[in-house]
Amino acid sequence: MSDDPSAKSPEASDFIRDAVAEDLSSGRYKSVMTRYPPEPNGWLHIGHAKALSIDFGVAAQFGGVCNLRFDDTNPEKEDMSYVEAIKKDIAWLGYDWQDREYFASDYYERLYDLAVKIIKKGHAYVDDLTAEEMSEYRGTNVPDKNNITITPPGKDSPYRNRTVAENLELFARMRAGEFPDGSKTLRAKIDMAHPNLLMRDPPMYRIRREPHYRTGTEWCIYPMYDFQHPLSDAIEGVSHSLCSLEYEIHRPLYDWFVREGEVSSTPPRQIEFARLNISHFVLSKRWLLRLVQDGVVSGWDDPRMPTLSGLRRRGYTPASIRDFMSRIGVAKTDSLVDVQLLEHCIREELNKSADRVMAVLHPLRLVVENWPEGSVEELEAVNNPEDPSRGSRKVPFSKVLYIEREDFAEVPPPKYFRLFPGNMVRLRYGYIVTCTGFGKDPSTGEITEVRCSYDPATKGGDAPDNRKVKGTIHWVSAAHAIAVEARLYEHLFPAERPMDVAPGVDWVTTIDASSMERVAGAFAEPSLGSAKAGDRFQFERLGYFCCDPDSKPGAPVFNRTVGLRDTWAKIEKKGS
Repeated sequence: MSDDPSAKSPEASDFIRDAVAEDLSSGRYKSVMTRYPPEPNGWLHIGHAKALSIDFGVAAQFGGVCNLRFDDTNPEKEDMSYVEAIKKDIAWLGYDWQDREYFASDYYERLYDLAVKIIKKGHAYVDDLTAEEMSEYRGTNVPDKNNITITPPGKDSPYRNRTVAENLELFARMRAGEFPDGSKTLRAKIDMAHPNLLMRDPPMYRIRREPHYRTGTEWCIYPMYDFQHPLSDAIEGVSHSLCSLEYEIHRPLYDWFVREGEVSSTPPRQIEFARLNISHFVLSKRWLLRLVQDGVVSGWDDPRMPTLSGLRRRGYTPASIRDFMSRIGVAKTDSLVDVQLLEHCIREELNKSADRVMAVLHPLRLVVENWPEGSVEELEAVNNPEDPSRGSRKVPFSKVLYIEREDFAEVPPPKYFRLFPGNMVRLRYGYIVTCTGFGKDPSTGEITEVRCSYDPATKGGDAPDNRKVKGTIHWVSAAHAIAVEARLYEHLFPAERPMDVAPGVDWVTTIDASSMERVAGAFAEPSLGSAKAGDRFQFERLGYFCCDPDSKPGAPVFNRTVGLRDTWAKIEKKGS
């Protein structure tokens, strides 16, 4: 694992790495083992990528290993398709779990035995209260007369003092399927007056007749997360359980179950970090699932989704996401990261790696009047000026070209340096041309074509007399261009903090219905005819685009990953 892509240099540090280093130097642990424990009830999003980078990265930096364990104890929500999607995304990011793939469902028998052990110690009991009654008995936090939060003691369940023998019998009968769903629960016997409500006799097992995607109908009782998770960590020999800040309040319960289970002589240490929040992004599997189920998006891999599969389809790379994670770092307090930083990371990478090509999204005919009829010239075009090793390609130039409709103005606004009557522009890789006229549709007044003349002495775009030409525009040869579809994306949620919706407002109504624009009738240079799904390009002057899996032979589809304008770079420069 020493070559793990998330490993930081030995000099780099944060509070998690400092704690791990201290644990090793003190002898608390001889080696490091972490784990990444997703629940297979949805696809991974970029927030999970932060946890992955920490779990795998910390293990890698200290010469340890990281397990992949699926915490699959909610059979009604889980599915093998989610398992496969999660594994695909983790592998895509570059993390390797090799032969360290586990499932909580692998431990069902052992977890049952551990529950029996805790019952025998007198620290668990079978309860007949309903979920609503348990919540009522547990109590809640309330403000006092000075508006200071206090936590009055809860009330013991009337079934709390059942004997060990009675609890063992009832728990065995729960497993045997003798009781209806929800009629009985196994609860830890801790402290109903504990200031942490989670410590007030939390449930360990519930009855649920739901087939499991791996174990089928073998079980009708399933362990609760707070019971299963720490004991699965202990069973695997995890040294450091790294998790998001929301689990800080669960830590006393985590430690209690590990201690009572007596699985390991070196119990895992839980350390919490702030979860990732990105402006305009929703990082909640529950919300994302609704977007998919309601058909708001085309699926988990819709390029507007913050899922790793959606980002991949949009054109993001593993390296750009890892770069983003290294820039935001690891913190103890929640904060909101500007999405422009993420966009900056992919721009930086694609600027160096993506070939430049020319495409016209909203075509307007440009007729070069003095170009020889039927003549075609192959012009030399550089693939990537940032990387000379990428070489060059030939681009056909002919009498009729397509340019962007916005690159011509009948009456130009101030500081407009593109084509208008009498003005000169450079055609990228081609010649300097002068606008000689244009044609209109008499019924609509729409510009139908623009006419120009070219200067043969300006091949490559340079004038021998050093005349000043301020505008350069891109183009494609009409006779050689291939038809493409372009999909232009904006934020699915216009609000900076989409989850902060007003009371009573259905958050789905805050979505931008025009967040995707399909541009049919676009044209691109012929080199794009061989593009494969996942290939990335810079469409000159338009942005970075990625070939979509929807592409078919002769009908390529390109998703705009991000535009060329880098607002974050300006913010960063100003801040420095």
